[in-house]
Amino acid sequence: MGCARWNHTDWSTYAAAADGRNTDALFAARRIDQDLDPFGIVVRESRDSDLNPKSTAIIVGLDVTGSMGMIADALARKGLGTMVEEILARRPVSDPHIMCMGIGDVLCDRAPLQVTQFEADIRIARQLQRLWLEKGGGGNSCESYTLPWYFAAMHTAIDCFEKRGKKGYLFTVGDEEPPLDLPANAIARFLGDRPQRDFDSWELLALVSRLYHVFHIIVEQGSHARAYPHEVRARWTDLLGQRVIGLSDHTRLAEVIVSAIEVSEGRDQDQVIKSWSKQTALVVSRAVGGLDSARAAHAGVRRF
Repeated sequence: MGCARWNHTDWSTYAAAADGRNTDALFAARRIDQDLDPFGIVVRESRDSDLNPKSTAIIVGLDVTGSMGMIADALARKGLGTMVEEILARRPVSDPHIMCMGIGDVLCDRAPLQVTQFEADIRIARQLQRLWLEKGGGGNSCESYTLPWYFAAMHTAIDCFEKRGKKGYLFTVGDEEPPLDLPANAIARFLGDRPQRDFDSWELLALVSRLYHVFHIIVEQGSHARAYPHEVRARWTDLLGQRVIGLSDHTRLAEVIVSAIEVSEGRDQDQVIKSWSKQTALVVSRAVGGLDSARAAHAGVRRF
């Protein structure tokens, strides 16, 4: 998938139609969309094409539990257009192919993972809008942020890596801690695979890191992150090292993702920050201030 090309006019028309609609109207699904259900999916593909000859796979996994639907809402209204158009303009990577995911909790939710196709045009937005904002989650202080890691590692095929040896990017976004493990029975129930054992989060990180540079963005405005800021960051930092990004304004998610990719690709951090308008620059500075241009895509506490 991802054979078309982004068109600003298509985005403007889409964004205008979304303007003025509340979240429940914009995200009208009340159950998982069959096309976004990962159960039984063999592979999601990001393939080169005439219009995107050097595709780069980018996955953005959004927590849709509790109040975290605000993230998907902001991305659908404005952020997605900003993210794609800034990547195309700034070119930290070539020909972005974007997959969006909805993330819940395998212990509590009916749809702890939803996955779009990799797309390069307005179909990204249309599929994003089909996510079910289940608003579930549980009281276990974590969501299943590593389920996207498993899916990306085992069920995606990306030309940027297969043809050019260049990893894609995977960002999960939410306000809670990572889980300690991913149960085999959850993988079987929600994906249809039959692993012989549970996976701990470090194993999954090693597995997905073969194909993707992996980051987590902590939504600091989320209720859990506000209540337990030190615990959330400490758990994520133990797992991902400096690839943990604090997001102080959820409406600037797109700019933070673009900036993280720029810094990871070797661009000067200060120049990246200064390239944004004043208020956005403050959010970006707080978010990517801990990234090292030379090591951001490869850093971490653990070695794989």
